[in-house]
Amino acid sequence: MIATDIVLYQAEWCGYCARVRGVMTDLLLDYRVVNVPRNHGERVVVKELFGRTGIPSLIDGDVKIADDDDAIIAYLRKTYGK
Repeated sequence: MIATDIVLYQAEWCGYCARVRGVMTDLLLDYRVVNVPRNHGERVVVKELFGRTGIPSLIDGDVKIADDDDAIIAYLRKTYGK
């Protein structure tokens, strides 16, 4: 595994989140998962960090990508790809 500071805000039932987790697994990245509530109104932490409540959202050091699995995957491949 590659040690990183990545934190993924996600939900197990979210297909877009599963795509991101799959890419991180393929890239052998070590990351932390924060599971968020289904109800957008209860996603207070996500709203505070990203200004919106959509998932998946990712933080990697100074990089924040909110509610966009394609952008997250492109970032991960560019930054950590082989």
